[in-house]
Amino acid sequence: MLQNIRSILIGLTEEGDERETSSALTYGLGLAREADAHVTVQAASLKLVMTHAFVSHVAAGLVAAENRRLDALAAAVADTARQAAATSGLACTVEAPQLAYPNLIRSFTSLARMHDLTVLDAEPVALAVDRGLIEAILTGSGRPLVVVPPGFDKFRMDRVIVAWDGSAKAARALNDALPFLRAAGQVDLVSITGEKDLRESIPGADIAPHLARHGINATVLDLPALDRDVAETLRNHATLSRSSMIVMGAFVHSRLRQFVLGGTTQSLLHSSPVPLLLSY
Repeated sequence: MLQNIRSILIGLTEEGDERETSSALTYGLGLAREADAHVTVQAASLKLVMTHAFVSHVAAGLVAAENRRLDALAAAVADTARQAAATSGLACTVEAPQLAYPNLIRSFTSLARMHDLTVLDAEPVALAVDRGLIEAILTGSGRPLVVVPPGFDKFRMDRVIVAWDGSAKAARALNDALPFLRAAGQVDLVSITGEKDLRESIPGADIAPHLARHGINATVLDLPALDRDVAETLRNHATLSRSSMIVMGAFVHSRLRQFVLGGTTQSLLHSSPVPLLLSY
């Protein structure tokens, strides 16, 4: 059993693509079964709002019809989640609000603060609604976030990679991930060398005894950065080692710098072979 995880929020957003499927839902329900945790599923639809005061009745009617369609799709997703949770014997609360974007962000962020962690689907497009939700919950909830890539819909804890650079955010992520690290079959504490100066940071070998006191025997690895790319090095190691999760502190550099110049967090949010546990 995953210790100290008692409540999990699974966030789903409906923007109109009926072909879109959620890995976060099945992964999050599997995680909840392992933790014997209560689940809240919020399947929110994005409410379209007409901002111009002089729109035609035809345009207003089209927007209203689309909002009804989105609301019905979200309700169907919520019903699927309710049935799946019941089949798994999970205590589950399901909500399906329709909210304009600012209210949707506020609702999810507030709800995330009342849970141990949140599970969301990955979103590769930096300016998409779901990416905005990921970043808002990550930076505004004070709770860890698990981002699940497409196709990774079965929860498992075979091998976990902890990206360690000695920073405060890496330490926060390490602490938030302790329930997962205790449950994992193997833990790799990975420092990437050659991308930035780590001489003033806490080495992985120095943090490993802290994990041992929690009953976690971690393998300390120093990996050279592939083409000075930390994200690609982590992706490569996760794939080769058949890992189940990457744990890391998010946005070690400023979010503006990461957005403009790129960065490890943005790169892994764009593409990761395994779920990411992120803390801010």
